[in-house]
Amino acid sequence: MTAGRPAAPAAPEAAGRTGVRAALGGLTTRGRSFLAAGVAAAGCAYALGQGDLLRVGLLLSVLPLICVAALYRTRYRVAGSRRLHPGRVPAGSEARVHLRMDNVSRMPTGLLMLQDHVPYVLGPRPRFVLDRVEAGGRREVSYRVRSDLRGRYPLGPLQLRLSDPFGMCELTRSFQASDTLTVVPRTEPLPPVSLAGEATGYGEGRRRTLALAGDDDIIPRAYRHGDDLRRVHWRSTARYGELMVRREEQQQRARCTVLLDTRAAAYRGSGPDSAFEWAVSGAASALMHLLERGFTVRLLTDTGTSVPEEGSEGAAGAAQGSAEAAGLMMDTLAVVEHSDGAGLSRAFDGLRGGTEGLLIAFLGDLDEDQTALAARMRRRTGAAVAFVLDSGVWTGEDHVPGAAQERVRVLREAGWTAVPVRPGDALADLWRQAGQEGAASSGAADGYPGGWS
Repeated sequence: MTAGRPAAPAAPEAAGRTGVRAALGGLTTRGRSFLAAGVAAAGCAYALGQGDLLRVGLLLSVLPLICVAALYRTRYRVAGSRRLHPGRVPAGSEARVHLRMDNVSRMPTGLLMLQDHVPYVLGPRPRFVLDRVEAGGRREVSYRVRSDLRGRYPLGPLQLRLSDPFGMCELTRSFQASDTLTVVPRTEPLPPVSLAGEATGYGEGRRRTLALAGDDDIIPRAYRHGDDLRRVHWRSTARYGELMVRREEQQQRARCTVLLDTRAAAYRGSGPDSAFEWAVSGAASALMHLLERGFTVRLLTDTGTSVPEEGSEGAAGAAQGSAEAAGLMMDTLAVVEHSDGAGLSRAFDGLRGGTEGLLIAFLGDLDEDQTALAARMRRRTGAAVAFVLDSGVWTGEDHVPGAAQERVRVLREAGWTAVPVRPGDALADLWRQAGQEGAASSGAADGYPGGWS
């Protein structure tokens, strides 16, 4: 079922257990009590020779059995659908689930009890009581779900409990269809600051380049059926004796790679307020900010995984729309977990030498070797900004004073714009700080003209 629009019925008919044993198993406490009392009364009447007591016993015994038979033989044809809006929400935000029940049979239903299965983290299990649904009628109910933890959570299957008017018997029938709610990391808006190292960002500074793919070649080519006649290059046509079309210029989007360090050894602590969750949320905020401003963005982790995957020409995500690329990367961040990797070597190999553009890195704890490796990444990018987290400060355990400052110093000496991150820091403030430090470094060094936003 697709979030945001009405879903197709989960099944043409709610499927239930069959058989007399299954029907008797649906007796409620009231029905079992009536049946036991009737059997006991009938036994006493037989022993004492009381005919009136025997009739009472038979009535008590037969009533729940009649309810079982009536409910078992009832063939309600009920179609159910679920609509989830929206299907992707940030952590801490609510989504609404709409349930719709349609009675597609020719007879009205009795009392219906509706229950949807949701994970415990999304809240209590929703239950609804639906009154009699007329033939061809429908009922709609809704409930809210909310999670402070990112992830993918299944919703369903939907269960329908049928009950007789006396409450003697209940039967449960389940639909098979289910949906998935994706809870993505929280994002925060970032200020459009200017940082040193990337003169080909967007707006007035965006480069224009020759189209190198598709029908446009470096030199004029022969005319092909369907080409615009306004592209005919008459000078080349006269030279070659056949129609030639000219090359055209197109805008080239600036590239950016958001590197997320997910190594388990780089972070300590867990939960929504941990250093790792801050890094995930920061990476999500950065990629959304850059996508909105016209960058071609990809997400790279320490495992070497690139989202979107590398294209044939190394332009990650260039062939995909910004909305599709953003959804793909946010879905990846929704389920990203700690990796077992010990280093950043695979991420280093994933960077393209000299053509990477801008690199935004969210790094956890680094030893001397990994700090040196991260410093060498600067050579493979046009500009590099690092947000360095010291998880010992976040947990207060085994903290080594000055360790994070030393990592920041090494990265800065290698050409990074490195910013230390402390608990409670807002990424927007750190983003602005990185812009100020980048502007200062570009003014003191040659070869780094200003800026991107």
